[in-house]
Amino acid sequence: FGGGGGGEPLLAYEFEPDTKSEVLTDLQEYLLTSQIYHSWMDGAAAEQGSRMTAMENASKNAGELIGSLTLKYNRARQARITTELIEIISGASALED
Repeated sequence: FGGGGGGEPLLAYEFEPDTKSEVLTDLQEYLLTSQIYHSWMDGAAAEQGSRMTAMENASKNAGELIGSLTLKYNRARQARITTELIEIISGASALED
């Protein structure tokens, strides 16, 4: 082989293994392993995504529940205050008569 540069000849390389069938077998094993790994990683990513979605929904539902319970508590407290005020006004009105 002749080189393009300083007149040095290119070295001939030998590749191991010599037979194409061994190379193809190795490539098939690598392809299968890569596909299995890709599938496994895809499943793991999907699992994490569904966990994240579930936690997001749980947080949203908890926020809505807190809002609903706060509203009920405030209404009950306001009703109790209103009842006490009516009792006080009724008692004062009864004393005036």
